[in-house]
Amino acid sequence: MHNPAAETASVSATASLQPLLQVDRVSLQYRSATAVVQATHEVSFDVHPADRFVLLGPSGCGKSSLLKSVAGFLPPAAGEIRLEGRTVRQPGPDRIVVFQEFDQLPPWKTVLHNVMFPLLASRTLGKREAAERARHYLDKVGLTRFADAYPHTLSGGMKARVAIARALAMQPKMLLMDEPFAALDALTRRKMQEELLALWDEVRFTLLFVTHSIEEALVVGNRILLLSPHPGRVRAEINSHQYDLSSLGGVGFQQTAQRIHRLLFDEGAAAAAPERAINFSDVRFSY
Repeated sequence: MHNPAAETASVSATASLQPLLQVDRVSLQYRSATAVVQATHEVSFDVHPADRFVLLGPSGCGKSSLLKSVAGFLPPAAGEIRLEGRTVRQPGPDRIVVFQEFDQLPPWKTVLHNVMFPLLASRTLGKREAAERARHYLDKVGLTRFADAYPHTLSGGMKARVAIARALAMQPKMLLMDEPFAALDALTRRKMQEELLALWDEVRFTLLFVTHSIEEALVVGNRILLLSPHPGRVRAEINSHQYDLSSLGGVGFQQTAQRIHRLLFDEGAAAAAPERAINFSDVRFSY
C-alpha cells in the first residue's frame, strides 16, 4: 500500500545524506613560461553538511591548492568540483575563505566595519541590517567590546576572531580555512582551536580546514583526508570525531597521531607493522 508520508520521509532522509561538496578526481596544475607543475592528481572526497573536514599533508602536497579550487580561485586541469550538485566555476559568497595572514583586515576600518564590509560590498544586506548581523557574530567570537577598535590595536588571536566573524556573518554554505592559526604562538593557537570548536558546536557551519599539523587535524576535524607528498594524491581518509582538545596526551590520541604519521611519510613501515599494533577500523585507504 502506497504511503505518501513515509515516502516523503524517506526522500528527506536520503537528501540529508547527500554531500554538500563533491570533489571528483580533481587534478590541479600551475603553469609558468617554462614548465607545468602538477599540484594534485585525481583527488576525490565528499564533504557533508556540518562536517569539519580537514585536508592534511606535508608542504607541497596541494592541500591549499585544493582549498583555492573549492573557493573558485583555481580551476581544475581535470575533474570537477560540485557544490550542492552545481559545478564550481568561480568564487561566490556561498564559500568564504579565512587565510593564514590577517593583514587582509583593512587597517582604516574598525572591527565592526571590517565585519560589515563584505555584507555591504556584496549587497547582501543594507547598512542597518549588516551592522546588526556583524554585532551578532562579534558577540559569538567574544569581541563585542572591541567593535570600535582598529586592527592594529588587536592581538593576533583577536584578528583571527575578527576574520572568522567576518566570514560567518556572510552565512556561507562552507567556511574554508587555510592554516588560519599557523602564524600564532602555541598558547594562542590552542585557544583559537578551542574557540573554533565551541563556535562550531553552537552554529554548526560546514568547515573545510587545511593544516600540516597532525595534532591540529585530530583536534579540529571529524574527518581527515591524508594527502601524499607532491603531487598530492589521496592516501587515506580517517574518522576522527572521537577526539577533541581533552584527548591531547591520551594513549588513543597518540597512537592515532603516530599511525597518521606512518601513513603520510612511511607507508611501507605502516604496512609491515603487526595488525594488533595498528587499528585500521577507522581508516579508508585509497590507491
